[in-house]
Formats: sequence, structure tokens, C-alpha cells
Amino acid sequence: MRLINKFKLGSLLAAFLVVLLPVQLVFAADDEQRAPPAARTAGTLSDAVMRAIGSIQEKMQPEDPDDEPDLVGAKAELDELYERRYERMNDFEKSTLLSFYTNYYLNTENYPDAIRIFEQTLTIETLREDVRLRTLRSLGQLEAAEEKWADSIKYYEQWRDIAPEEDDIVFRGLSYAHYQLEQFTEALPHWLSYMEMILLQGEELGRDDYAYLNGIYFILEDFDSALELTKTMIMLFDDPIDWLNLSAIYGSIEDYTHSVQSLNLSYLRGLLDDDSRYINLAQSLTGIDMPYSGAKILQDGMDKQIVEADLDNLTTLTQMHLIASEYESAADPAKRVAELDDSGDGFDNLGYIYYMQADYEASVEALKQAVEKGGLKDSAGTLYTLARAHMELKNFDDALEAARDSADAGDDERARKNAQDFMKVIESRRTYYNTIASRKEEAIDFYESYPPLR
Repeated sequence: MRLINKFKLGSLLAAFLVVLLPVQLVFAADDEQRAPPAARTAGTLSDAVMRAIGSIQEKMQPEDPDDEPDLVGAKAELDELYERRYERMNDFEKSTLLSFYTNYYLNTENYPDAIRIFEQTLTIETLREDVRLRTLRSLGQLEAAEEKWADSIKYYEQWRDIAPEEDDIVFRGLSYAHYQLEQFTEALPHWLSYMEMILLQGEELGRDDYAYLNGIYFILEDFDSALELTKTMIMLFDDPIDWLNLSAIYGSIEDYTHSVQSLNLSYLRGLLDDDSRYINLAQSLTGIDMPYSGAKILQDGMDKQIVEADLDNLTTLTQMHLIASEYESAADPAKRVAELDDSGDGFDNLGYIYYMQADYEASVEALKQAVEKGGLKDSAGTLYTLARAHMELKNFDDALEAARDSADAGDDERARKNAQDFMKVIESRRTYYNTIASRKEEAIDFYESYPPLR
């Protein structure tokens, strides 16, 4: 059972941690105090590049917060600076220029060009380690945004190869990328590492974090782990979905007793909100010899208009009452079934219920309607019950006729023999009652009172 469809995965693309890089201007000494190649020393900006970068930064991030950024103007100056000086720049200047390009493309949500510039940044030979790490992680995020999952994994793994310590965002991105590639076994350990890092940092995990992990457990059919995790989620969040999932997990490991118990607990807590769970719980309780409770829950679902009172559900409700030998309670839904059923089976069932309540007249009427409506699954059985009801009313001729019709309608020898044998019972019962009636008359004559004394 895959519940991955039962919770929504939040976007794992965190906000890009790529801000406008500090220009880190390194003011050079006066011309006469510095060596001629100083402008091309790694870690410094020449005066010309510094002025150009300062102008670009002002357009992208105006000092006055009320001023709107001039991204179009900034892009024009970036292009001009790139065309005019890029090939002659030192590595620090190149890195600085490209960082402004990536921020421009990120601000305009042009992820493909942002990826292109980030990849170009990685070609700088003396790129600072912190910039390389930030670039690799950003590439992992951007490739995920473009749904290029294999490339996302590639850059995240390159980040891990050189990073001095692990990062929760990288673990999270790796897990999600593997998940999208349906590499669920690979996605699992990365997500566990992500969760562990968050907790070690003293931060709290959200329910979605646990739900994502539970989804992986379900896909991998690791229901034992899913069970323990779901219990933890219930303790932490007390979410209705987790209570309902608990029942599903118990069912997956074939622990049906706990499955029904947990679903029943969800019902008692008022967490059931769809017809399938009401019906499932009602039928499950009936299956473990608790039909009365099952019928009450199904009826409650109908009363709340969660379960539709249609032919199938009313038939199920009637059967539950019958299994519980609650014939009086079964009568009402049976009447409604009889009205909805296109065949006579509904009236047949109603006639049987009346018979079991010893209301033989009502039984005869319902069974006659069943025969008239037709389409019976077991016409021989219906006629047989009709014969029994007539006999209880001492309608021996009608009982014989119904029994005879039952014998004719029987599909097998056993059904026919039962009806024929019952015809003999009817004649025997008729003889018995006639004998009793005759002896009663004779007794009345024998004990006829003397004429009154005068």
C-alpha cells in the first residue's frame, strides 16, 4: 500500500542562498607605490572593474529602499563589462562579475542561464573554496528546479566531495532527487541524515518531514519501520491522517485485530470523514463477530449523510442486523431495500424477517410481492418460506400450493425433495388440526350442560 498519495510533498527547493556577493574591494596603493601587475593579482579589483561593479550593484540594489532596481540597466552594464574586459580579468574579477550575472538571472527567474553562469564559474582555476561550494550547492538546487534530477545529484555529490562538513539542505536535495528518479533505496539514507542533522542542530522537524519518510517506507514495503514512525507521528502531531494510516499499516502486516481496533478508535475520536472507512470498519467489526457494533456504525454514517443510503449499503446494513439476530432493527432498512430493488429479492428478505418475528401475515404479504415482482435469485426458497408462513396461519390450501410451486421451481433435486417433503408436513399438520377440532366438538357435545332447574 502506497500512501505517498495520502500526503503532499513540500517543495524541497529551498530559497537560493546566493545573494549579491560582497565586492570585497581591495583598494590598491597609489600607482607609484604598487607593482605594475597588481590589478591582475587574485583577490583584487582594478579601479575600472571596481567602478563598473559599483555601478552595477547600485542598479541591482539601490541604497534607497524606495527606489526600484534597474535590472535592465544592470544587465546592459554587465554585458558591456563582460565583452570589454572579461578575457583580461584576474580570477577574482571574473568570479565577482559572474556572481552578479547569476544574481541577475535568479532575480529574473531565468534558471537555465543561471545554471550556465554557475557552470562557467566552476572553470575558474583559483576559485575560492567557499565560492566553489556555494556554486555547487546552487547548481544542485537549480537543476532540481529544472527537474534535471541526475544533474542535481551530480552537483550535490561534488559538493560533498570537497565540503569540510555535511549540510542538511544537500541531504534533503539528494533525497528528493533520488526519489524523483524512483531510486527510493538511495533516497532513504539521505533523508534520515537530513532529519538527524536538523534534530542535532536543536531545530524541530515538521510533520511533512516525517510523512515524506513514511512514504518511502511504504514504497519500500518496510511496514515495520512505517508502523513505528506512524506511532511517533501520532505522539508528536496527533493528526487524523496518521491515525487512519495506523490502521492501514496494521492491515499491511496482517495484524487485523489491531487494524480494526485502531480504525475503531479513529471512529470514536470522530476522525472518519468518508464512506469507505465507515463501511470498512462496519464490515470489519462484523467479520470479527461484532455485527451489532458494525450495524450501529454504518447507520451512524448514514445518519450523518457520509454514507449514502443506497441499495448496496442498505442491504449490508440489513444483513448485519440479521447476523446479530436483531430482526426488529433489520425490518426498517429491509423495507427500504425492497422499495429500491428492481427484483423481488428485497421483498423476499423482508418476508423472511417478518417470519422470524412471527408476524406471519406480514410475511405472507411481503413474500407474495416478491413472487409478483419476480427476478428472484432463489424463487424455490421464496416459495418454500411462503408455504411455511401460510401453514402457520393454517392456510393449508395456500401452503400446499406454494410448496408445490417451490418443488416445480427447484433447480436441484434437494430443493425439490425439500418442498415435496414439506407438502407431507402440511397435510400432516392439517390432519392434526382437523383431529383436534373434531375432538373439541365432541367434547363440547359430551359436556353439554343440563337444562336449567325450574
